[in-house]
Amino acid sequence: VLQDLPKVMPEITRDFLKYRTVYRAHLPGAGVFQCSITGLSFEVKSAVTITYRYATWTRHLSKADQEMWVPAGPLFHIEVQAGVVQAVHLPHFICLRGAAAAASIAHFISGKMFLKVPTRLTTSSAILVNPSFSLLGVLWRRLRSTLNSLPMHSLVLIFQQLSAANTTLHLYLIPDDNSVKQAIEKQEMNWNAKLIPKPPPFNPLFFGCIYQVASTNSVVITPEAHLPFCYKSPKEQQLFVEIYIRNMAEEIGLFMTDTRNDAVVWRASLRSGDINPPACVSKTLSGAAFMKKHKTELCSRMRQLSTILLHLREANVINSDEEEEVRGKDTSQRRNQVLLELAEKKGLEAQEQLYKILRMKDPYLITDLE
Repeated sequence: VLQDLPKVMPEITRDFLKYRTVYRAHLPGAGVFQCSITGLSFEVKSAVTITYRYATWTRHLSKADQEMWVPAGPLFHIEVQAGVVQAVHLPHFICLRGAAAAASIAHFISGKMFLKVPTRLTTSSAILVNPSFSLLGVLWRRLRSTLNSLPMHSLVLIFQQLSAANTTLHLYLIPDDNSVKQAIEKQEMNWNAKLIPKPPPFNPLFFGCIYQVASTNSVVITPEAHLPFCYKSPKEQQLFVEIYIRNMAEEIGLFMTDTRNDAVVWRASLRSGDINPPACVSKTLSGAAFMKKHKTELCSRMRQLSTILLHLREANVINSDEEEEVRGKDTSQRRNQVLLELAEKKGLEAQEQLYKILRMKDPYLITDLE
């Protein structure tokens, strides 16, 4: 959903009363800016601070509305000073082939839903000019005559269960919705898993259709190889298949087909290097040893610090005072250095937690350093 717009890294805080992640973007002046985490964009006429978080569609859409409307992007709760935002760009995962008129923007006020026609639709967002704020998100009208003709952009996520026997993978098929992706990443991190980055399907997929996962090699897929493509709230358990590989070959091919016509919609190769660390890196080189060996590179190359700090707070590795100490430094390199030294002082477990978070949030950096 990220467009070619100036990016803003929001401050990430935690609503501890309701266990919600809250983003706060400080926009420097007039212009169009996009949140680098959520894909949400704002056109503003002056400097302003905007606070927003993900909300849950199923909590706000009535049963009757759910019969008629399908979520087509995240639902946001947005708070900002009135009159400053000239337009909001709400991310969506609709493929704009055909009846774009079926897309609407839902605006919830005092528990009641009002529908607005987007001022303009782009490939990744629905734009609303002169908006008022509370709860906003993109919906697609469900037409019974075209139940299986809702083309949506999607993602395939693969996680390796690090503590499972041999090679055990979880494979998810989800709409390209960052709120859903974040919820899955958080759950898998709690299950001691790592993300194996792979490309998305070749073409848009269709809500209501069933897709079958298969392999060119001998693997065990449970509970069954079929995945329905649908929207499930980030608060719900997402559907996945478990892939068990008894003997990991040099390369295993995974692919997904549309059960309506057996057409291949996604293909990826799973190599031994995706699963196992390079031979030169022993399993003991994690946590403390990894941080010590690569401290200089991590100081200059570690990104997404706000997200890393949030995960460390959730894992009770650091407290609010220590988080502020890190944030208070004047350069990114100095902030990274202070965080690494803080983890080092706290011992092996803290460094192991930081290592796992980096593996999840920036697997390319870790792989490159290893």
